[in-house]
Amino acid sequence: MGLAESGEMYLETIYVLTRHSTSVRSIDVAESMGYSKPSVSRAIGILKAGEYIEVDRSGFITLTEKGEKTAESLYERHTILTDLLISLGVSNETAAVDACKIEHVISAESFEAIKNYINKNNSAE
Repeated sequence: MGLAESGEMYLETIYVLTRHSTSVRSIDVAESMGYSKPSVSRAIGILKAGEYIEVDRSGFITLTEKGEKTAESLYERHTILTDLLISLGVSNETAAVDACKIEHVISAESFEAIKNYINKNNSAE
């Protein structure tokens, strides 16, 4: 069974944080997302049980291979959709917010079509 949208959001946040820091803890996730420590703790438990992350004795979070692959896919969706919306004239802030909503519901088929369309148009330039 896949992750719910909220789990995807946490996983993507962990992924982004790990790209900017060598160590990520639950408090970093809470601060980044603006969520309470208990909410993050619950989500971390779900991600750990789903084998998306590992948490060491000191509380440092590491993405598993499964978690890294899933998070990379989510992040790719987010960045491509954000860039597409910006190229259509949407403000940066609105594009990021809307892309975040779209990335969780768009089908793989539709996303691949968008990605192929963008790549085709970029190579024509």
